[in-house]
Amino acid sequence: MEKTIDESKQGESLVLEQKTENSRKLFIESYGCSMNFSDSEIVASILHNQGYNTTQKLEEADLVLVNTCSIRDKAEQTVRKRLEKYNAVKRINPGMKVGVLGCMAERLKSKFLEEEKIVDLVVGPDAYKDLPNLLAEVEDGRDAINVILSKEETYGDISPVRLNSNGVTAFVSITRGCDNMCTFCVVPFTRGRERSREPQSILEEINDLWSRGFKEITLLGQNVDSYLWYGGGLKKDFEKATDMQKATAVNFAKLLELCAKEQPKMRIRFSTSNPQDLTLDVVETMAKYKNICKHIHLPVQSGSNRILKEMNRLHTREEYFELINNIRRILPECSISQDMITGFPTETEQDHQDTLSLMEFVKYNFGYMFYYSERPGTMAERKMEDDIPLEVKKRRLDDVVQLQRKHSEFRTKAYVNTVVEVLIERESKKSEQQWSGRTSQNIVAVFPKGDFKIGDFVTVKITDCTSATLIGEGLGLSNQ
Repeated sequence: MEKTIDESKQGESLVLEQKTENSRKLFIESYGCSMNFSDSEIVASILHNQGYNTTQKLEEADLVLVNTCSIRDKAEQTVRKRLEKYNAVKRINPGMKVGVLGCMAERLKSKFLEEEKIVDLVVGPDAYKDLPNLLAEVEDGRDAINVILSKEETYGDISPVRLNSNGVTAFVSITRGCDNMCTFCVVPFTRGRERSREPQSILEEINDLWSRGFKEITLLGQNVDSYLWYGGGLKKDFEKATDMQKATAVNFAKLLELCAKEQPKMRIRFSTSNPQDLTLDVVETMAKYKNICKHIHLPVQSGSNRILKEMNRLHTREEYFELINNIRRILPECSISQDMITGFPTETEQDHQDTLSLMEFVKYNFGYMFYYSERPGTMAERKMEDDIPLEVKKRRLDDVVQLQRKHSEFRTKAYVNTVVEVLIERESKKSEQQWSGRTSQNIVAVFPKGDFKIGDFVTVKITDCTSATLIGEGLGLSNQ
């Protein structure tokens, strides 16, 4: 999966509706991609049924869990610093138990228990249903670990508890794992092979969310375009399926259409796409249904064919351009965002210039940009020397960031003097007199509160903008 970090949610502690008969307190923090936040909702649901209510106060917790990310070294170092904080609290409250979940748990396994003396349990992304048994082991005074990767687990039978929710937007997980062995990425080793969730359970979750007042969902997966349901099993085994299974299989375009038709007034988003797997029938489905948001997050990672090959990205620069052109042709109003890595091993100045020229061609609406950090266990770490000096990585990253800022401003300015539909999600961070929400293109917009409320779809006249935010005036409720 192309991991994107939502900086506004880094380290977010999560709270859910309390169960009065529950006596124990759970404090859970999540780091990394949206999938981790979705997984934390599954974990909280499982533990909610085991007598735990969540708390935002670390000091009062009986159980502290941190859901971790391994995509970059910085993310892992952030988690280790949080463990130091937990340790300080545990000295005051020695009965408190600490667990590590997610990708770091899978990557480091039992080594984590040796390195971090305060950690009592280590649980990988496919083992959350085993948490009750693991906690029983901890209560008996034993360290507990389960990081076994599954070929079947999708958590489709778990009803996630919506944590720290605005009551408007929610994640719906549709796939797990990734078969794309990008040389820089640890995800296939921490989350396993691709498998898809049964479509009916996805539709049932969406219907439940709509009945509870939610207005927008995001279909989540390490690589959503690889979604393929043919009765269960790994995607790689599809060729062994029966003729009937193949004839009735549901791919991502079909699932997207099912979701759009099931709740025609609910907005549908999805993340994340891979250029080699995004098919034009998905884009055509987006164009067909008004409630499918017109935004595609389409990570490219580099604009150099040579570096793309070194990364084992199964697309070329030219194929990416062709895909962009087709998206613009079929869906002209679609916004496109990116992930970009600078300073990958052997990257030359010409490779870097190729990245900048690709960005000039696409002119992305926004992006997530990082310099390369070597991840233990990946092919790049095993086979390639991390030979680009840090100062060069940072300088190239600054070039990319500055160019993206220019393009973001270009894209947002195009909305000035137009009317857009905005779903109100929260109060603006900068003014309590304004609402904040997003357009179909995933662009943040702010406008005076007026008589509107959270959850309203509002038509907004855009009068000004920054490089990242539209500024406008609410005209009235949208007819949708």
